[in-house]
Amino acid sequence: MSRPVPEAVDRRALSRALTRAANASVEDVLDTAPHASLGRARLIGITGAPGAGKSTLVGRLAPHRLARAANLAIIAIDPSSPTTGGALLGDRIRMEALADDPRIFMRSLASREAHDGLSVNVPEVLATLDAFGFDEVLVETVGVGQSAYGVRDLVDAEVLVLTPGAGDYVQAMKAGIMETADIFVLNKAELPGADRLEAELAAVLQRPGDAPPVIRVQPGEEGGLASLSAALDRHLAKALTRRDPQSALRRRQRFRVQSLIQRRLQETLQAAPEDMWDRPLRELYAQVLRRLSAAAPPPGHD
Repeated sequence: MSRPVPEAVDRRALSRALTRAANASVEDVLDTAPHASLGRARLIGITGAPGAGKSTLVGRLAPHRLARAANLAIIAIDPSSPTTGGALLGDRIRMEALADDPRIFMRSLASREAHDGLSVNVPEVLATLDAFGFDEVLVETVGVGQSAYGVRDLVDAEVLVLTPGAGDYVQAMKAGIMETADIFVLNKAELPGADRLEAELAAVLQRPGDAPPVIRVQPGEEGGLASLSAALDRHLAKALTRRDPQSALRRRQRFRVQSLIQRRLQETLQAAPEDMWDRPLRELYAQVLRRLSAAAPPPGHD
């Protein structure tokens, strides 16, 4: 069950807070991040390969989730250009039917330096949405491959979206992202090859205990979306009841620290003088570590 209907969200204040969170430097995060907590909002990650139809699926799923949530936030992450750093934040175009619903708030983020299917400062963005009282947050990752499953450490439920013709992709992902997903969506299930893909999924989804559900979804048909929403309800009820809060907090804190260190490393490498790269590898390694150590805040800084 959702929490009581909250007062209307101040969208301008929320937008400003999200901009600050998304653009915060490493120092800003370390200085202002609140004490770690799991928050109250239910977090759902929607991930899958490029072209799987994640944005359209999220746009169609959102109205079903409002039956369980007084309000809903959608974070859609778009890939950044490795050359210009810019991103075409186009996911909202596919969700324009939701724009007039006051219960739904959408925000697009560029992936920027992140390489895990997410964007930098996603934990801070999610904490901001939780602080503004959202019941549920859908996080749509960029198109991901076998090993880009960073969203797993942040969400309560992970949905992997696949399409017919992805058989070879399924085989490639067997030892990666397929092991982390809680629910599988066979999207565009009206296309040829859907039955074959479903059979291949059944063959590889051999896990101890209950096998994760595979939900078929196709355009113009709401039954699959209703089934997906019901599967999410069942998974969330079970996962949140059985969750070890301390273990979940440690996993999210580990993710946050790893993300911050990776950002600091990228900044350190980008700021290094060109002639530094002429040195022997061992010396280069030691030099980068020294620069990272010098950039670390002193003990008790926070």
